[in-house]
Amino acid sequence: MPKSKRAQRVALTKTTKKTRDHKTNYIQMVRETIDRNDRIYVFSYENMRSNHFKDVRLEFRGNSSSSKSTSMNDSDDEDNTISGDGRLFLGKNKLLQIALGRTPEDEYSDNLHQISKLISGSVGILCTNRPAEDVEAYFAKLAVEDFARAGQVAPRTVVLTQSEVEVHPVSMVEQFRKLGLPVEVKNGRVALIGDRNEWEVCKEGKELSVEQCKILVHMGVKLAVFKIRLMCRYEKDEGAIEEL
Repeated sequence: MPKSKRAQRVALTKTTKKTRDHKTNYIQMVRETIDRNDRIYVFSYENMRSNHFKDVRLEFRGNSSSSKSTSMNDSDDEDNTISGDGRLFLGKNKLLQIALGRTPEDEYSDNLHQISKLISGSVGILCTNRPAEDVEAYFAKLAVEDFARAGQVAPRTVVLTQSEVEVHPVSMVEQFRKLGLPVEVKNGRVALIGDRNEWEVCKEGKELSVEQCKILVHMGVKLAVFKIRLMCRYEKDEGAIEEL
């Protein structure tokens, strides 16, 4: 019996498979960046947001056209433009390990295999000529509030009051109800059902649901903080690694 064409899956997007040459070029680009800079930082991050990470890229890459990418991954690392006083690499952990070297025998520079061991999970590297104290001061101050996403653990309990609810238009009542917010229209305003004065959206230490996150967005409550933590610093001239 002929196979039904209705059962066929059609791809709506097309992606180009990364070739061996592409990977080789990426490794070479990382090594050229190491050559141009004096130090390397390994960093981890919390609550990654591509728009905030883009600002960090711009901080260290200047105003070149290649800095216009908004991706949190290495999409803008495909451009070999040299600019600014540093460059960040995030993603492609295996290729970064190869570029740095995994053993003393194949490391690209003295002790880089020790840095390579740290390239695992949600981490990246920053190559820069900027003075160490400036770099570390910048990241110590970096903390940008943003809306939480589903699955995040609530850092604090959030309780909505009647005054916070009633400022919304009555047209949002149905939408709020679908999200689990117990509201009604009373005297032409949005009100908590049963003459309540407050309602708990989430409790500290509990995982946030999709509905809770949407309610928090509507109420303008930001529970996530985008941060980048520097794990260690590598000084190329000395081959020295300092844990931070």
